[in-house]
Amino acid sequence: MSLSHPALLLTGALLTVLSVLGLSLQLGWRAGASRRPHHILFFAVCMGVVVCLALTFAVGERWWALLPALGLLLLMPRTRPGRAGHWRLALACALAYGLGTWAAW
Repeated sequence: MSLSHPALLLTGALLTVLSVLGLSLQLGWRAGASRRPHHILFFAVCMGVVVCLALTFAVGERWWALLPALGLLLLMPRTRPGRAGHWRLALACALAYGLGTWAAW
């Protein structure tokens, strides 16, 4: 197990929590209390993907497989929260990260 594997798992866990929190916002559960942690988690996931890219590059694994996930994450602020485009892009981000992690592993 290389150094990048725990980082990939941790970032995946953060992305899962971010998705669940986003779903709770979408469904209207605790909307006021969840918005700030959602933004903090989004920043943490973005930084986690960048760290994973650097670590997979450093150990010689397929770092480029995580580039689509990072690109989609960086497009997220361009969508309006609560709209269909926002959650569709969030699902695309999660799928791209999952496939990128599988390829980089």
